[in-house]
Amino acid sequence: LFLSPAAASGRAQVEQEPFLETTEGASINITCSHTKKVSADYIHFYRQLPGRAPEFLALTARGSKSLPGNAGSLSVMDDGRSSSLRLDVARRGDAAVYYCALGA
Repeated sequence: LFLSPAAASGRAQVEQEPFLETTEGASINITCSHTKKVSADYIHFYRQLPGRAPEFLALTARGSKSLPGNAGSLSVMDDGRSSSLRLDVARRGDAAVYYCALGA
């Protein structure tokens, strides 16, 4: 299973790992660092499956949030400097490009 986050850009700097790899059934954290997040900003996560349009996954401003269907969770660290999208049980169908974005 290959999970390939891509960097997203906006008014603040957002960075992600260029490539992640895991095995089917394992958990994985896709981390996004954002150095200029302010309290009003939300972290948005999307994924793009091969040959498909980007798909919205979740957003949150702080704390943790469960994703629908027990797919995983999204959390923003207390210092506001990073976020993590956790897939509890990675499946073959989760192989995609994952994007994080910072915005209102």
